[in-house]
Amino acid sequence: MDKIKLIDTTLRDGEQAPGVVFLLKEKLAICELLDKAGIPEVEVGTPAIGKREVRDIQAITQAGYKFKTLSWCRGIKSDIEAAQKSGTNGVHISFPVSEIHLAALDKTKSWALDSMRELVAFASDKFEYVTIGAQDASRCEIDFLDEFIELAESLGVHRVRIADTVGILNPFSTFQLFRKLRSHHANIGLEFHGHNDLGMATANTITAIKAGADFASITVNGIGERAGNAALEEVIMALKISEKAELNIQTQYLSQLSQLVSRASGKPINDFKPVTGDMVLKHESGIHTKSMLKNRETYQIINASDIGREEHEFVFGKHSGKASVKAFFLKNKIVISDQQCQLILNIIKERSHILKRSISIGEILIIHDELEKRLTMSPNSL
Repeated sequence: MDKIKLIDTTLRDGEQAPGVVFLLKEKLAICELLDKAGIPEVEVGTPAIGKREVRDIQAITQAGYKFKTLSWCRGIKSDIEAAQKSGTNGVHISFPVSEIHLAALDKTKSWALDSMRELVAFASDKFEYVTIGAQDASRCEIDFLDEFIELAESLGVHRVRIADTVGILNPFSTFQLFRKLRSHHANIGLEFHGHNDLGMATANTITAIKAGADFASITVNGIGERAGNAALEEVIMALKISEKAELNIQTQYLSQLSQLVSRASGKPINDFKPVTGDMVLKHESGIHTKSMLKNRETYQIINASDIGREEHEFVFGKHSGKASVKAFFLKNKIVISDQQCQLILNIIKERSHILKRSISIGEILIIHDELEKRLTMSPNSL
C-alpha cells in the first residue's frame, strides 16, 4: 500500500467534463498546489487539441515543479509528435480494447497490437517513459487483455492503464480483475483508472490497489466526463485513514485544492461530498455534540487540520442539545444559567423548525440578548 503512486489527471480527464475549460493561470495554480501536496505525477493535457494546448503544457513543464508530467495521446503518430513538442517527461498512448470500442472506431484487435508495436518504438527515444492505456478494459475479453498487457511488457512499457471507462465495475469485480491480471503479469506496472457512473470509482480504486495495482489515476473533486472519476482527495484520505497507508502526501492542501478546482471548473462542491464538502466537519445532533466535547473521535474520523480546515463546527438547530449550547457560550466567554440554556435551546429548536434551517451564531447571540433584556426588565420573567 505504501508504494502506490498517484497520477493526477484533473487537467486532462477532468477538463474533459462538458463545459470545463481551464485557463493557463488556473492550470498553473492547480499544479502549484498539486506540487505542494506532493503528487508525484500529473497528466497535464492532450497536445493534439491544438497549439494553445501545447503552449500551456510547455508552460507547465518549464515551471520547475517536482512532479513528473505526462501527455495523453490517441494511437496516432501525430499525437505523439505534438506531445514531444509539449516537453512532458512521459507519454500515455491509449488504445481501445473492448469489442464495442473497437467496432465503433472501425478498428480490430490486430490493429491495436500492431499500432502499439509501431508507436512504442516511435515514442521510446523521445520520452523518459511510455505508458499504454487499455481503454474500456473492464469490458474487454480477458484473453485479449492479457495479450495486450503481455505485448506492452515485452516492448518495455512503463505501465498499462486499466481503464474502467464507463464505470461498470464494482469492488468485487475490480478485485477479481486485478488479482487475475497481477497473477498473469508480475513484472509490469498496472494502473487503475476508474469512472464514477455507478458511484463506485473511489471504492474501486482502493480495491484495485489492494488487489495489486501499483498506480491510480484520479482527479480533484472527481471531475470528469459524465459522473466523473475517482476523487483525488477521497482516495488519499481513504488510503490514509482506512488503510493506514503512508503516501507522503501533504494532505493539508486538499481543501484549498478542492476549492480552487471548483472555482476554476465552475462546478460547485456538494455540501455532503466526502472529505472536502462543507458539511463534513459540521455537527448538530445533541448526542453527537455532547460526545464530541469529550472526545472528537466519537463521531469525527477526519481531523480538520489534516485537510487544511479549521476545527469541527457545531451547527445549531432542531436536533441540538444543551451541551453544545453551553459550550458555545463558554467559548464566547458568556455566562448563562442552566435555565437560560434550556430557554435558548427551546427557541433555537422552534425557530429552526419554522425556518427549515439551522440558526446562525449571530441569531443565537440575538436570542441571548433578548433574554437578557427580558430578565433585566422583569427578573421573574424567566
